[in-house]
Amino acid sequence: MAEASVAQTHDLVMTRTPLRVSFAGGGTDLPEFYQREHGAVLSTTIDKYLYVTVKRHGVLFNEGFRLNYSETEHVQRLDDIKNHIARECLRLMKIEPPIYINTVADLPDFSGLGSSSSFAVGLLNALHVFRGERVSAAQLAGEASHVEIDVLQRSVGKQDHYAAAFGGLNFFCFMPDGRVTIEHQQLPEGTIHRLFDHLLMFWTRVRRDASAILVEQQRKTVGNLELLRAMREHARVLQGLMGNGFDPLEFGRVLDETWGRKRQLASSITNDQIDGWYRLARDAGAMGGKICGAGGGGFLLLVIPPGRKEAVRQALSNLDEVPIHYEAQGSCVLFPRGHGS
Repeated sequence: MAEASVAQTHDLVMTRTPLRVSFAGGGTDLPEFYQREHGAVLSTTIDKYLYVTVKRHGVLFNEGFRLNYSETEHVQRLDDIKNHIARECLRLMKIEPPIYINTVADLPDFSGLGSSSSFAVGLLNALHVFRGERVSAAQLAGEASHVEIDVLQRSVGKQDHYAAAFGGLNFFCFMPDGRVTIEHQQLPEGTIHRLFDHLLMFWTRVRRDASAILVEQQRKTVGNLELLRAMREHARVLQGLMGNGFDPLEFGRVLDETWGRKRQLASSITNDQIDGWYRLARDAGAMGGKICGAGGGGFLLLVIPPGRKEAVRQALSNLDEVPIHYEAQGSCVLFPRGHGS
């Protein structure tokens, strides 16, 4: 664990951590690929969040740990906590009971927006502040990826932890030696607003555990090397388009091309229903798009000229639209006020 600066400890801490959408390069942040050659991802955080509260629990409740998320846990021992991420974050941080942890989110989990990684980053941020420590975004991302990938042996990539910790629009490179480089995109004024003016996101109402998809994807890495290299290049191309003022037609074309590659990486990334929604959107005027995250359900992200948005909404009227905007900040501390991450 990297060295942290120590300030005053706190008995109540609340953090807010953004979710993210990835435009291109997803899959090249898995170790099976980047340990052979570097991976690259272009992604942005959005104004949808996961909130974590950590509080010193009252001794009269006579329980070591209480956790509220989609379930409620009341346990005495750390090893009895069912929430794997919470358990291992508490173990890593050596937090003494009694502790109360509460989590709420703006959007459902298992939906392709990196919620489990945002939870890990947000919880670690809160636990550090709880202990009176100030740590960097890089340390939060490194610790969160260590918990999910090294300790829990989950089939997840690194991009989500770094997006949640740093926030904003970033080009991430994942090196064979495990290092991650972050290029925060300093864009011309108005470019980010133009990008989001051309985006719509729809909820497919399908929640899925990405692990099965990612296990298959990792198993097929050697056979998929050319696909993954092309997707890595798409991330670089989109980065260049953003830096040159954002060409929505070309951005949509590249996103459509990268979705065509991504859907070949594993058998359950797409299905007839997802393909049908995508065709309807394209026929109504969408220039490109993709399923967020590993695939199989979750959110459908589309690039659409503003003048065609209503037509796409009508074509996908059986899906729920979720408005999204740009979020420049990564995981932050809401309480106590004035305490940075």
